[in-house]
Amino acid sequence: MANELDNANIRTIVKEIKTVLEEARSNVAKQVNNELLNSYWNIGRIIVEYEQTVPERADYGKQTLKELSKALTNEFGKGFSRSNLQNMRALYWSSFFATLCSKKYLTKSNFHWC
Repeated sequence: MANELDNANIRTIVKEIKTVLEEARSNVAKQVNNELLNSYWNIGRIIVEYEQTVPERADYGKQTLKELSKALTNEFGKGFSRSNLQNMRALYWSSFFATLCSKKYLTKSNFHWC
């Protein structure tokens, strides 16, 4: 009888610990995703700001991304293909226009952008 109670208690404790660990793992995954999203947005911002500082740079955007891709891949490994960098730039632009088109900033003069 005492052994059965101990087994029941152990199962209860294991169940509680399992819940704690699963919740912690989920929270870690969410935090990692948030940090990656923030990093990708900032990388996109840096690329856009670089391209916008001198108009001629925007014309060479594809070449810039190709060279940037090589340099970042050499420095950090996978994840910085030209298409990924284009997606990061697009992420920044999409949030820029979403902010611009929000009710807070929406006016008749800029409505055609939204």
